[in-house]
Amino acid sequence: MNELQAIIEAFADVQQNHKNAVLATVVKVKGSAYRRPGARMLITEDGCRVGAISGGCLEDDVCDRAKEVIATGIATVVTYDTTSDDDIFWGLGMGCNGIIQVLIEPLKSQFNIEQIAFLSSCFRWRQRGVMATVFRASGDPLASITSRIFLNESDTLINQVEDAELAKKIIENAREVLKHGRTSQIKSYPLGNSEAEVLIEVIQPPVSLVVFGAGDDAIPVVRLAKELGWYVTVIDRRAAYATSTRFPLADAIAISHPEEMRSHLTLDYHTAAVVMTHNYLCDRDILQTLIPFPLPYIGILGARNRTKKLLQDLQQIGCVLDSEQLNRLYAPVGLDIGAETPQEIALAIIAEIKAVMAERYGGFLRNRKAPIYVEKQNEQTSKILAISFQSKI
Repeated sequence: MNELQAIIEAFADVQQNHKNAVLATVVKVKGSAYRRPGARMLITEDGCRVGAISGGCLEDDVCDRAKEVIATGIATVVTYDTTSDDDIFWGLGMGCNGIIQVLIEPLKSQFNIEQIAFLSSCFRWRQRGVMATVFRASGDPLASITSRIFLNESDTLINQVEDAELAKKIIENAREVLKHGRTSQIKSYPLGNSEAEVLIEVIQPPVSLVVFGAGDDAIPVVRLAKELGWYVTVIDRRAAYATSTRFPLADAIAISHPEEMRSHLTLDYHTAAVVMTHNYLCDRDILQTLIPFPLPYIGILGARNRTKKLLQDLQQIGCVLDSEQLNRLYAPVGLDIGAETPQEIALAIIAEIKAVMAERYGGFLRNRKAPIYVEKQNEQTSKILAISFQSKI
């Protein structure tokens, strides 16, 4: 279960048991910090907490401040400045060399808890969404902090910002971010003698992973994917292998032949597929079925020459892949980490899928020239396999 899913479930428990709770959200970071804007932590009145806003440095202090927010019912923004060498004097001494602002708000009124419902709907309907949160307002009243605008891919809009001109500008940016963005942005809106700062964040539904093949080597792939909170489906034609006993963590298990599997799947741009049936003909038929769909990642277990032969066979039956389709194939599957055991291979596969979904290379961070949390690198992701196939087929 990923962090947002855990917070959604924890808040459901809070409501069911009539507890008070606050939500702490990182809304702005300047310089270096462990977490970026959008990181969240839910804190209940009895001290339970779900999620994290740092590497453990800020949580205790935020929990102390949460007690006051629960008592007063008033949201606040707390600034943690670790740019000074003397930051140890207030007890944290993180040495991160950054300034982190955290919004701490009570989850009491519908006004505040609307965000939980929005997060939940993005996950339930597997849609991207944008949530814009006002966390600073100065000058003439424009909007109260914690007022928000919500927008999803179905163009459903919820507006809590009273100032019409400010709301219009935020909505314009929200639509732009929803169309093109992947990560959070901080926007400042000066209007006359007033100014508002807004966190505009993209809400991504969990990755859906479809594993074709229920062999022993698929078990660690499913386990690691579930550790990341992905929705995992296992498909195999063999009833003795595709069982909940072998895959207790899988969200769905289907016993299906390749030609029947479409009825079991939603194959969209939030979905990755790994083909690991160890059966050549099955792999060929599965690949033929997957190619027309907009999956950003199709991994094929096996040697490079085996995949080349698969593509040649498909070509002979009229299924010719264009360059864009070839670019979505990853074979041999997985990052080059020297993996040998099934567990190591599973780690390489899951890490590669994560890198592709985040539009990253998956290389060493020490060799990365751009900041770690920059949305994209300027260079296009390496497509060695595609180049090889295009030159040889």
